[in-house]
Amino acid sequence: MMKETYWKYSLCILILWLGYLLFCQAQPYMNGILGAFTLYVLLRKSCRWLQRKINPTCAVWLLTIGVTLFLIVPLTLFAWAIVSQLSGIHLDTEAVIRPAGQVIDFIEEKTGFDLLSEQSMTFVVTQVSSIGQKVMSGVSDLFINLFVAIMVLFFMLFGGRNMEQYVHTLLPFKEKYKRDVLEEVDRIVRSNAIGIPLLAIIQGVISLGGYWLCGAPNPILTAMLTGFASIIPLVGTALVWVPVVGYLMVIGDWVNAFILLAYGGIVIAQCDNLIRLLLQKRMADIHPLVTIFGVVAGLPIFGFMGLVFGPLLVSLFLLFLDMYRKEYLMPGEEVIPPSERQG
Repeated sequence: MMKETYWKYSLCILILWLGYLLFCQAQPYMNGILGAFTLYVLLRKSCRWLQRKINPTCAVWLLTIGVTLFLIVPLTLFAWAIVSQLSGIHLDTEAVIRPAGQVIDFIEEKTGFDLLSEQSMTFVVTQVSSIGQKVMSGVSDLFINLFVAIMVLFFMLFGGRNMEQYVHTLLPFKEKYKRDVLEEVDRIVRSNAIGIPLLAIIQGVISLGGYWLCGAPNPILTAMLTGFASIIPLVGTALVWVPVVGYLMVIGDWVNAFILLAYGGIVIAQCDNLIRLLLQKRMADIHPLVTIFGVVAGLPIFGFMGLVFGPLLVSLFLLFLDMYRKEYLMPGEEVIPPSERQG
């Protein structure tokens, strides 16, 4: 008996140790792995339907090739649009430099700090160089993780049923709870994977009208950045339209600056909150606080994919609390998933 207990706990320690080592080595590719899991959740039903119609291997290849084209083509078009918009950007440099010079002179007069000193310029050049290196590294990581996601997705689709059965046997819950956990994972991942890009597209379109109306520089590029910023919790679209308002004020276009300020505060910001709530209610009925705390906690852990898996962690935490209450505090009470409790 003692020997069996020793073997059992030794095996658990060995599993945890090797799992930790593998997790540390897989961290640079975590976005790709989590992206593959997200795509698998979205495609698993379609894959099984297609496998019933044609050869199972051909179905997996077709879906993988389709996903590859669906990811690479839009990303390529998006990158091309960003580059073309940046190459054609036109700012009134003279109108910016003149008031900026006045601000620099005012700061030097009041504080004695010269923003154009050799030390300040050296610091700025160093920071710009560092940002450029980070951007190049980010682009490289993006394509590496994209390749990892497609490769992992192929094998997940190919052995999906066996993988799900294996995971089902590993879950440390009673049979009646396993279904709740798996349904919660499927619901949260599916809703965030669809809702986040949809929110970005809608916000980009809404903001584009305001930028065109107010004569913002390069409205298409600015709208694209606004849509991308909408996925960031708390601040969101204000990261883009507030600096644009500041630019219009600096060049002296006060009328358009105040119009855009009102449009951003009333239309863009409120639509962001409204659309987010409607999408969450329609797709997963997630409480806004679950999303906010989930994203804040998920981004440092998972990187970009924390937008999807951060809220999942919070939802599972609440579900596990319900399981504990059901089993040990209030036996006989039905466990209610977070989504149903909020309704």
